[in-house]
Amino acid sequence: MLGIGKKDRDLDAAVEELGRADTLAFGGVGIAGQILPATDAYRHVERALREHPEAARKRVDRLLTHGSPAGKAYAAALLDTVDPAAGRAAWERLRDDDDEFTTFSGCIMGRATLRAYATERLTGA
Repeated sequence: MLGIGKKDRDLDAAVEELGRADTLAFGGVGIAGQILPATDAYRHVERALREHPEAARKRVDRLLTHGSPAGKAYAAALLDTVDPAAGRAAWERLRDDDDEFTTFSGCIMGRATLRAYATERLTGA
């Protein structure tokens, strides 16, 4: 490859955003329903997994290993969307991690450990 294209740069930027995320939110947060930069990045990577699965998957796999706690949770959730077996394996791997991150569900802010969050995902709670 002679140069990196805009799509690759945009994907890299989105993965970097997820990699440093401290909050996990899949929709708008707060009364105004603001979309956090990490949520926007998640959606970008989710689209890339459909449009360019091989390139995006490599980045998501790296995110699962090297991301912040919220970034790792985003990576496992992304894997769940394209490969449920890989998603399950990712959640099982994160079940042993006590690192914490902030969660948002609408107006409700909370804290979770990867252990607790992964366990919820694995049990369908």
